[in-house]
Amino acid sequence: MRKTYLYTIIILMLSFITNAQQNSQKGEPNIFLITLDGVRWQEVFTGIDTVLLENKKYTHSKEELEKRFSANTLEEKRKKLMPFMWNTIAKQGQIYGNRNKNSFVNLTNKMVFSYPGYNEILTGKADDEHIKSNDKNYNKNITILETLNQSANYKGKVAAFASWDVFPYIINDKRSGIPVNAGYMNATGSNLTEREFFLNETQKQAPIIWESVRLDMYTHHYAKEYIKKQQPKIVYLAYGETDDFAHGGFFDYYIKSLYTTDQMIEDLWNYVQNNSFYKDNTYFIITTDHGRGVGADPKSIWTSHGKDVKDSDQTWLAILGPTIKVKGEVNEDSQIYTNEIAALIANISGINIKTNNAKDSQKNTNDQSRKHLLDLIYN
Repeated sequence: MRKTYLYTIIILMLSFITNAQQNSQKGEPNIFLITLDGVRWQEVFTGIDTVLLENKKYTHSKEELEKRFSANTLEEKRKKLMPFMWNTIAKQGQIYGNRNKNSFVNLTNKMVFSYPGYNEILTGKADDEHIKSNDKNYNKNITILETLNQSANYKGKVAAFASWDVFPYIINDKRSGIPVNAGYMNATGSNLTEREFFLNETQKQAPIIWESVRLDMYTHHYAKEYIKKQQPKIVYLAYGETDDFAHGGFFDYYIKSLYTTDQMIEDLWNYVQNNSFYKDNTYFIITTDHGRGVGADPKSIWTSHGKDVKDSDQTWLAILGPTIKVKGEVNEDSQIYTNEIAALIANISGINIKTNNAKDSQKNTNDQSRKHLLDLIYN
């Protein structure tokens, strides 16, 4: 009996030590910031757009899209288009931006295109004075990624992967020291995996649809291989296909790309939940850099966005993580701004930053009665 009792105590002690070591290795929270370029809130919350589906100018495989993504209700349609969003995040996290239910998410920059949108997400403020184009100019503003990379807990543990080749400039990889793999960059280093060699060899053999934007599957798998090897604590992953397909007027490919991106995010979440380093200590924050128009009217054309395209400042936000209350689709009267996301990341990571928030927003003069991001998430 004594031996059995002693063995039990030893096993319990070893188990305790192992768990303590694992918790110690986990340390500060891990954060995956994920953006889907130019994805409208309408697709996220109402599924495939039946008006655009019927438009022969934009849709060339109507029957296929109907078979895959049509349904009797909006709830069924959106689940078909973005199953991870609605089967997992909606059940375990929070989703904002359904304007049909008084949940509003908006940009504060007035440019309403990609570089200004990503700057706002990453820095917590719009910079309409200096960022007026998508040109490859190094960002003078400090991003939350750079701030984290300079902190004691996250230094050298930040990485970014993007389909669009302007991201090294947006993140300012030279100044920040953050490794950024974007556009048609190869994986580098002395310990490349077989898959990284394969990705390097084939990414330019695959169809090059856009010279400045590679296929998202390459961005995804480059990121995943790096995550497996290096275990970064802060990952920024920027998918890009959806915006480019929409600009080209290819509704078919825009919809299929959105579905595939949702699947890739699910793949990453499943990896995280089955990896001891990331499990139960990782947050996913998912959003977009801008919205786009609604129909075929030039003043609100779905293929475009910008200050002259009505409603293209309307966006959305999804959050999933261990301390995030389960609210699903947030229907309470709320107004969120994109410039709050950097502060959310700072809050989760436990660092202090000076940044704009909703109360400082130039667009917030008439919505003081509405709740904002941090209050909504934690209350």
